[in-house]
Amino acid sequence: MQIPAELRYTKTHEWAKVAPSEVIVGITAHAQEELRDVVYVELPPAGKILKQGEPAAVVESVKAAFDIYAPMSGTVVRANTELSKSPQLVNADCYGAGWFFALTPSQPSEAEALLAADAYTKLITAAAH
Repeated sequence: MQIPAELRYTKTHEWAKVAPSEVIVGITAHAQEELRDVVYVELPPAGKILKQGEPAAVVESVKAAFDIYAPMSGTVVRANTELSKSPQLVNADCYGAGWFFALTPSQPSEAEALLAADAYTKLITAAAH
């Protein structure tokens, strides 16, 4: 399973590409495999203020709907509107074209609480046993 080393992860299976001025957010390969066929994504509007750990978006599959949580606090600067037309991008390319939204972090130090790739790998491996 693909777990890019340059990203940070949450225990709820979101990934964050952390840069000084922007954090791009999506869901992990593990999460999209659990969901199976994604059929709808509800994204936060630009300008929405998010707090770390709060629901920020919703993803629906043929099986169920799940909240996507903000990995860091901040203000949404843009959402991936392509997902409205093609929600299957989440399954096809969860670390690329299937990203959800970008935010400007209000508490950059929160990135330190996110999991590195090796810690996330251990988390999902432990859950599988």
